[in-house]
Amino acid sequence: MNDIFTSLTEKKNKLDALRPLSADQLMAINDWLDIEYTYTSNWLEGNTLSRQETALILEKGITIEGKSLREHLEATNHLKAIHFIRSIVSKGHQFIAENTVRDIHRIILAGINDTWAGNYRQVQVFILGSSVEPPQASDVPIRMMRLIEWLQGIQGEHPVKIASEFHFRFVEIHPFMDGNGRTARLLSNLILLGHGYPMMIIKTNERKIYMDAIEKGTLTHDLTDFYTVLSQAVERSLDAFIALAHGKSVTQFYIDREQGEGKKTVFIGKIAKLAGVPIPTIRHYMAIGLIKADSQSTGGFLLFNIRTIDTLRRIKTLQEEKRLSLEEIKQELKK
Repeated sequence: MNDIFTSLTEKKNKLDALRPLSADQLMAINDWLDIEYTYTSNWLEGNTLSRQETALILEKGITIEGKSLREHLEATNHLKAIHFIRSIVSKGHQFIAENTVRDIHRIILAGINDTWAGNYRQVQVFILGSSVEPPQASDVPIRMMRLIEWLQGIQGEHPVKIASEFHFRFVEIHPFMDGNGRTARLLSNLILLGHGYPMMIIKTNERKIYMDAIEKGTLTHDLTDFYTVLSQAVERSLDAFIALAHGKSVTQFYIDREQGEGKKTVFIGKIAKLAGVPIPTIRHYMAIGLIKADSQSTGGFLLFNIRTIDTLRRIKTLQEEKRLSLEEIKQELKK
């Protein structure tokens, strides 16, 4: 890992030599990254807003039909949280305090669940799809206090390693009822920004390796994979800012052009996992015409367009929030 961290330092030095970027350049890339970061971070947690829908909400204040109030608030709250961490850096604050953690989380859950917002959980929680159980709620305050003490006392380590390890330790504690992933990524980016690095973004197609790296670290205490995932994200942002300084495009570093949004096909098991819908339920939806497979693999397995995840999540929303029957949902999806 030392070679990777050394390479990141060299790239940051290269970027520093090109600084300061013009005010127009910084405004343009920050505005673009705000939307991209909000879209990806929320998508990793199950939000069904597309990149374009996220942009419409944040730039135009448009309400997206068929999307829940929660999903709209997750977008606007996340943007406010980005602005909040930038304001902390601009004021020259050297340390992250527990109040900083709580304030970020309070912004993330504002209007979604004000009872939980900024408050540590009071009950035991379980992470869906994970074999790892977070610590008891009674242990959370002391674990968080020790985490902040560790962060304030650590010396001599590379900033990307510090940001990565803080992220890992935070999600391992899982201090809040909801919003832990978003808060962890924002705090990691606060650390990076404080050391002069650009914000990192975990892309949507990196979700599995990102989650697998967290689970592996928790089970084995080996964070090599997790350091690698976050280091690659940091390197991507360094490359993007260097390209920007030379007047080149930055979107190529964040958006997979070969597998553009909505074109990738995946197996039914992955669709079920990402959408949070059991496979038998998906097969029932197929039987009644709510969804359909895109194609079949050479082995005869069903393949679904990745956008089917959005459809499945929308069906869940219509069932849970509007109490529509499946027949009513079928008509709603045709609109």
